[in-house]
Amino acid sequence: MIDHVRPSQLPAWLAAAPEGSQPLVLDVREPWELQTASVRADGFELLAIPMGELPARLAELDPARQAQRPIACLCHHGVRSLRVAAFLQQQGFEHLANITGGIDAWALENDPTVPRY
Repeated sequence: MIDHVRPSQLPAWLAAAPEGSQPLVLDVREPWELQTASVRADGFELLAIPMGELPARLAELDPARQAQRPIACLCHHGVRSLRVAAFLQQQGFEHLANITGGIDAWALENDPTVPRY
């Protein structure tokens, strides 16, 4: 199942992670988008892999060892990240969330210093 989590709800979702797991926010935006606006890792690991590169770089997430690792996917508005979460679910990942509203909502709900574009 893929959870739909607003940026303001993300800390609670991450807090519900299995004991001993390191939550991950997977930013699937393009490099130019990362240069425009990005989030600061706070209570989670942050990894940027553009959506189009994910199949080739899936080993960086290691589904065999990290199926229980909570992964919240982030993009600009939440469409690409939902597709990525669905892809990861098909690959055996179990604890997934789409950050609904993406980095745009993040700027509005969590951190007004993050530029909107």
